[in-house]
Amino acid sequence: MTSIRIEIQCCNNLDSADISLVLQKLNIKFAPNGTGKSTIAKAVLLGAKENQNLLNELMPFKLRKENPEKKKPEVNGAEALKNIMCFNEEYVSQFVFKQNELLSNSFDIFIRTDAYKQREQEIEALVSAIKQLFSGNKELEALINTLKEMGNAFKLSKTGLDKKSTGMRGLSSGNKIMHVPDGLESYSPFIQSKNSVGWIDWQTKGCEFVELSDNCPFCSSNALDKKEQIKKVGQEYDKNTIKNLIAIIDVIGKLGDYFSDEAKERLTKITTLKEGLKKEHEEALATVKKQIDNFTENLEKLRTLSAFQFKDGDKVTEKLPEYKLDLQFFSELKSRKMQEAIEPINASIDKVIVQAGQLQGKINQQRGEMKKTIERHQKDINEFLSYAGYCYAVEVVGEGEQSQLKLRHIDLDEHLSGGNQHLSFGERNAFSIVLFMYECLAKRPDLIILDDPISSFDKNKKYAILEMLFRRDADLCLKGKTVLMLTHDVEPIIDTVKSLSDKFRNQTSASFLKLATGRISECDIGKDDIQTFSQICRNALTSDKDDVIKLIYLRRHFEISDNKGDAYQVLSNILHKREHAIDTRRAKGFDDKYPEMESASFNAGCGEVLNHMSGLHMTIY
Repeated sequence: MTSIRIEIQCCNNLDSADISLVLQKLNIKFAPNGTGKSTIAKAVLLGAKENQNLLNELMPFKLRKENPEKKKPEVNGAEALKNIMCFNEEYVSQFVFKQNELLSNSFDIFIRTDAYKQREQEIEALVSAIKQLFSGNKELEALINTLKEMGNAFKLSKTGLDKKSTGMRGLSSGNKIMHVPDGLESYSPFIQSKNSVGWIDWQTKGCEFVELSDNCPFCSSNALDKKEQIKKVGQEYDKNTIKNLIAIIDVIGKLGDYFSDEAKERLTKITTLKEGLKKEHEEALATVKKQIDNFTENLEKLRTLSAFQFKDGDKVTEKLPEYKLDLQFFSELKSRKMQEAIEPINASIDKVIVQAGQLQGKINQQRGEMKKTIERHQKDINEFLSYAGYCYAVEVVGEGEQSQLKLRHIDLDEHLSGGNQHLSFGERNAFSIVLFMYECLAKRPDLIILDDPISSFDKNKKYAILEMLFRRDADLCLKGKTVLMLTHDVEPIIDTVKSLSDKFRNQTSASFLKLATGRISECDIGKDDIQTFSQICRNALTSDKDDVIKLIYLRRHFEISDNKGDAYQVLSNILHKREHAIDTRRAKGFDDKYPEMESASFNAGCGEVLNHMSGLHMTIY
């Protein structure tokens, strides 16, 4: 299949549109503004998606009130296009000129090439022995999650533990579930029940009504002598505090034997205090928190082990042993059960160390390829910006997956945040379409739609963009991809089909979209269809047009060739229907009027007109 045909029905102002796309070519569809180019772009984009209900967004207004024939937007022929990317205003607003980078997800677009992915898979295979221990290991996964839960329950401040963290809120007042305050002993079965939080919430809400009557707000029996006791529940207990207390006791219980005996004993004492935390208790909790955070950080590094964890110059044989988990530096977690949990992990690291040489080689290759890719993209974009006359440059900064495409002005070394506030409208559009091209190269869509992308630029910038998009190696631009460009600008067609056809090497299929009574049809545009105005004028002289029309074209031909001789003067006089021929080549007289043409000049002009127009009869008075 070399081309596809797409039929569009009942979309916005279009009753129908029938367009063809030549695969692996630039398909330029030229049409005046108001024809429905953006509607075509949206229809093709939505028509290729599985959920074609989105097409209802394009329901014509004239059918929204009355639609007796039950017509609805339809797109046929785009089903084979599973993945479509469209450059339009929406793309620019969503993905380009973010606060910290020029384009969202710079790493995947500019660095994660096929070669990079291949090397990434090879590195993954070498470290798979480590990562497989985490994959599907429910016990290890539960341990990591519980350690994180314990670590997250406490936050560190400059002075120690943050009093507002959930763990501190639960423990700071002591364990009032175990130690019920004096006077509330009769409530112990409720306070110490499994649903103590729910009971405390219910009890404290009822206290709001205790002053309304001498009767109990819960059972309505006389409770004059128990009012103070009922109030005291709300004074001593807060449902959120008890909820946090229960949660921290629960997570400590889950970790249980993963703690050392000494740590377990200290934590048990801290969670059963009657009067709340003292300084030494807080310091003990801070030690536990720090060790758990460090330990889980090491586990996460192993779970996500990649080449980026090895910096430039790192020797894998020296770096890998540092990933082994040694409990002698984690006194709070030094237990038999934790040792049993980490032994398989340490053994898997030993297996990878045996292959350290191969791993080192793959990492070096990946870094080298990544560096070349970054340098190439930076060079290409910056050359385009310079060629187009923009005073900006780009740079990929950051390590690994944190890499971001940044913008700077050529007169300033610092990177600029975003870009919207610095770039003009034209500069933003130029940047956007180039960045869009790189995203297309990364995602490889079946169809790329450019909705009026370059009509706002001057001729030099238009050509710079066409060069960047279509005139480089195929793996670096959109050459050889199926592209639909919808535009009201004829210059891209003139450049690619006519003037520079040898440079674009038959890459382009061009057509004119004709709108008549709500229906769009297309007419192919070939090289011979594109003519200079001088050619159009000359061809009109041998056509079957009316003689008056031919005379108009002949006069225009003389104008664009800057020939305002005798023939031009004769034609001007005829078309202005002057009774006496004047000569605008001569200076005006005292009456501010041009003098009459001399008979010899007039006759010579008539003869020249007749030479250009065979069959024309002129009567000379």
